[in-house]
Amino acid sequence: MLRLSGCRLASTASSATSNTKAGKLLDAIIRVDHAGELGADRIYAGQMAVLGKTSVGPTIQHMWDQEKGHREKFEELIRKHRVRPTVLVPLWNVAGFVLGAGTAMMGPKAAMACTVAVETVIVEHYNEQLRSLMENSDENVDKELLDTIRKFRDEEQEHHDTGIDHGAEQAPFYKALTNVIKAGCKTAITISKVI
Repeated sequence: MLRLSGCRLASTASSATSNTKAGKLLDAIIRVDHAGELGADRIYAGQMAVLGKTSVGPTIQHMWDQEKGHREKFEELIRKHRVRPTVLVPLWNVAGFVLGAGTAMMGPKAAMACTVAVETVIVEHYNEQLRSLMENSDENVDKELLDTIRKFRDEEQEHHDTGIDHGAEQAPFYKALTNVIKAGCKTAITISKVI
């Protein structure tokens, strides 16, 4: 078994309930959300490496602090439910930092465009998960997971709105940039659910 930052990278162990439909859904949700929050943490780390000492630094730091809390919570849920993390953790770690630093090097508005693109996808993703949990689970819905996803969805929406307020839509090639980032996020979500 490989380890990185205290997380299993490959193992046959998983949630004790993964043989049921609800158990498989729980595994997939926790796995993909853990990967996503890791990616978000690394995106903001990249942005802070470039823009940390600028006027937008405190705003990015605030969003990054929230993402660190999201990541910590999903690391806790990975352990609690014995869910196998995605084997692509090292890739998402590097890709997130490169995306954050790369867009930040294009300027603060491009960094905010990155935030808007990522958070647009994540808010939609969290809403889909909430619907799936409610539709596909019996009365034994994991209340902790529901509450976590609702809270994090609301904070991701706040990050989206912050990006808009800080000029994301004035970034060079905003539409093309955000469309590419959204496509990348959707691909990462699809892959991280299963691998």
